[in-house]
Amino acid sequence: MAEAELSMSGDEAARLVAARVAMLAQSQDRPILMGLNGAQGSGKSTMAHAIADLLGREHMLSCAILSLDDFYLTHGERAELAECVHPLCATRGVPGTHDVALLRHTLSALGSAGSEGPTAVPRFDKLADDRAPVAEWHMIEQRPRCVLLEGWCVGITQADLPRWTGPINALEAEQDVDGHWFAWSLRALGAYERIWSAMDLIASIEVPDLETVIESRLRQEHGLASASGRSAMDRAGVTRFVQHYERYTRALWAAMRTKADLLLRRDRAYRFKLVR
Repeated sequence: MAEAELSMSGDEAARLVAARVAMLAQSQDRPILMGLNGAQGSGKSTMAHAIADLLGREHMLSCAILSLDDFYLTHGERAELAECVHPLCATRGVPGTHDVALLRHTLSALGSAGSEGPTAVPRFDKLADDRAPVAEWHMIEQRPRCVLLEGWCVGITQADLPRWTGPINALEAEQDVDGHWFAWSLRALGAYERIWSAMDLIASIEVPDLETVIESRLRQEHGLASASGRSAMDRAGVTRFVQHYERYTRALWAAMRTKADLLLRRDRAYRFKLVR
């Protein structure tokens, strides 16, 4: 599909995605598994909730939203990896820092939710940097018609990553000069690909550049700080944080231009264009 000439609001873009999901649901009895990716601060969570709302209101289809962020390994598990593998493993985010087995189990359980009891969906407490107690997990009673998994790296594969030729930013130059941390993460990505391959639809939100990621994440950081009362990371801190993901983010942008079923390009004013 050629790139649309007219830009859309976030709600209009969500309506377009919801219509595609509804069309797929007409021919399948099992839940539609949809992936939604995009860099930090790209608007994934807002888009995911808009899609779910539209599926319910306009297509009478229930939708369960899962965030890849809620499947991070516990603080203790990442601390152990930091000691045994590489210190950067303590920072949540890159492939290898998620509990992929728990994610697979949750997706499988949602396929039979209701008949075998409700499905418990984990919740990660980012302020505590740890998984919330099971008593605080979200319970889904009935099998949804759509399961929407949103996460910044959803859909990316090992083959999408260029080979290591040296550090690409200050973080890597200082803490991963030989690429050991990246090599560990890349190996871990293989386990995620089994989930990506089962997806019926992948939608991607592309933003103009890494500076947009930093600006968006900085706004998000101030919002989180205001809501929690904690101090916000400054620009230097956010830039450093984004560098953990930079190698994957650039690879994601390149790969999704041919791999995404729906590619939405978002500008700095949060207007969208359908690219493919």
